Amino acid sequence: MDFDKKIVLKDGREFYGKGFGASASGVFELVFDTAMVGYQEVISDPSNYNQMILMTYPLIGNYGITDEDFESKVPRIGALAVREYNDSPSNFRYTKTLGEEMEENNIPGISQLDTRKLAKIIRDEGTQPAMLTDAQTPKELAVEAIKAFVYDREQVSAVSCKKRWYSRTANARYNIVAVDCGIKLSFIRTMNAMGCNVTVVPYDIDAQELMALKPDGVFLSNGPGNPEDVSQVIQLIKAIRGKTPIFGIGLGHQLIALAYGAKIEKLPFGHRGANHPVRELATGRLGIIGQNHGFTVEMESLEGTGLVATYQNVLDGTCEGVECAEDRVFSVQFHPDAAPGPQESVYLFEKFLNNI
Repeated sequence: MDFDKKIVLKDGREFYGKGFGASASGVFELVFDTAMVGYQEVISDPSNYNQMILMTYPLIGNYGITDEDFESKVPRIGALAVREYNDSPSNFRYTKTLGEEMEENNIPGISQLDTRKLAKIIRDEGTQPAMLTDAQTPKELAVEAIKAFVYDREQVSAVSCKKRWYSRTANARYNIVAVDCGIKLSFIRTMNAMGCNVTVVPYDIDAQELMALKPDGVFLSNGPGNPEDVSQVIQLIKAIRGKTPIFGIGLGHQLIALAYGAKIEKLPFGHRGANHPVRELATGRLGIIGQNHGFTVEMESLEGTGLVATYQNVLDGTCEGVECAEDRVFSVQFHPDAAPGPQESVYLFEKFLNNI
């Protein structure tokens, strides 16, 4: 096969493949995602901002792209790496191919990779910067570009809305203010379906301005990057906790933990995909849940903060949820929605409304 693209790792290892999508090149953080479906949601999830996503499921693109299934208005990833790319979707709902969507948004892709080998490298060595470039690019130039790569500390600023916007529903029961750190649209759709008007505000809103909106509850969204870089939201949580119910997911969960004094650590390769086992500590109930994060709350650091752990990852014991019942504040690391992932944890949104 005539390979025209390659991925170069920081130590110079090269993986050749066939390009699709845009013809751009770049250096990105290389991570893997184990979801078997939901690639449209993966490429449009702001939590994946500027990352090169390696899909471990071998066939990607086979059901195309549908207008109703985006998690943000434009795809947010930096690049996509797959085993087999299908450019002839079989889906009556599809409106364009994955390759067309990526080309429109200047996102390069590479197929015909040994994705199993690459995923094992990430598993064993951790996520790392890597370059997707033309097959003819000298390895030495690619390695130099990778060495010059600097992780963006302003990722939430890049994906958050710039001004307030609204998502209303008929006969609303509650008014929710959602702090946008890179919010997935499916979370907003879920709250609308449960009778909530949602006001989406930028991540750097101050407490006085937020409380002037008279929220019945505050939702802290998912998002990309290191939570310690998002000091604005940490200070916001400190200012409003105890004054209104708060529910956080993903990055929002980590920010709640930091606001209460817990600590965060970076995972070697993160949890990304819709097939992670999580145990509810109070009941022992297990769930297979969708996740997308590279950082986690240190379980031991919760002691003395006022937060208690509510969920734990079965595989590595990491913290998957916390709660401060007195302040009506709780959060989960996993994504309780259907995009992609199971729907059985929608009860968490019901808990949020019960707190209200």
